[in-house]
Amino acid sequence: MRHSGRNSGAARRASGKGTTAATDRKPQACLSKPADAPPRAARDTGWSPAHSLAPGLHLVATPIGNLGDITLRALWVLRSADRILCEDTRVTGRLLAHFGIDTPLRPYHDHNAERARPDVLAALRRGETLALVSDAGTPLVSDPGYKLVCAAIAEGVPVTAAPGVSAATAALILSGLPPDRFLFAGFLPVRSHARRAALAAWREIEATLLFYEGPSRLAACLTDMAEILGDRPAAIGRELTKLHEEVRRGKLVGLAGDYRDRPAVRGEIVIVVGPPAAPAADLAAVDAQLDRLLAEGSVRDAAAALAAGTGLPRRNAYERALARQRAAKAK
Repeated sequence: MRHSGRNSGAARRASGKGTTAATDRKPQACLSKPADAPPRAARDTGWSPAHSLAPGLHLVATPIGNLGDITLRALWVLRSADRILCEDTRVTGRLLAHFGIDTPLRPYHDHNAERARPDVLAALRRGETLALVSDAGTPLVSDPGYKLVCAAIAEGVPVTAAPGVSAATAALILSGLPPDRFLFAGFLPVRSHARRAALAAWREIEATLLFYEGPSRLAACLTDMAEILGDRPAAIGRELTKLHEEVRRGKLVGLAGDYRDRPAVRGEIVIVVGPPAAPAADLAAVDAQLDRLLAEGSVRDAAAALAAGTGLPRRNAYERALARQRAAKAK
């Protein structure tokens, strides 16, 4: 699930995205510092494929704060493209300068996308090779570019990706919450009433939920989550990959209280919320089902059938079946 590009710029500015991506764990690799003479290793990675970069639109992920997260393929694409479409030429310009890349930059963001898109599509039809980046992270993920990709696909223009870092997936794997099924919902509405309505629509989804949020609304957002979703386990990822990276884990009610009482926090924030708890089993119904299964087979077979039919952990089902068998024999 995604949020459309028309609201992503304002939400990112409120959250700090695009402004905090300039910091790095190593000061000499900081995007916010001049890079007039990048080190030789930064200019020449020593890697490139045997083929040249194909024409089309290349979606390129860039670091969310630590320059070491750039991929070799991303550097090759950015060097080889005819032009790079970016949200802010100053932010992307600092990234390119650090790695000694001089590919021309063209702005493509929320405010000029409607005007710029026809020219971009015309260039792609002429066979140009264009790269699309966001200020930080993976393009289109709460960033501009979705409509451009749709239009390029509709015209039969080749579209490919040079994948890389994303704040959402980084927060997910650090959260300690189930990663096998998740929903990324982007930025929630600013106003509490609309935010609660959005949360209510996702309340029954059996998946881990991921949201971006601004630091000034974090406590209020967590409070709404606790009331609408219940006191679920959650994790707050802040300044991920950067020097002051922080991941706080707990229950929503406790986390909401913690952030209400803390001084104002800064930086880009990802909220990860665990899936709803499985409903408690109806023990009377479970026992009745077990009695039928035990009459037809062994404890092991009854437990396996019960676990498959109810979702109960296999060990719990076996212990319950064993207890039912012993109770029946004692009668």
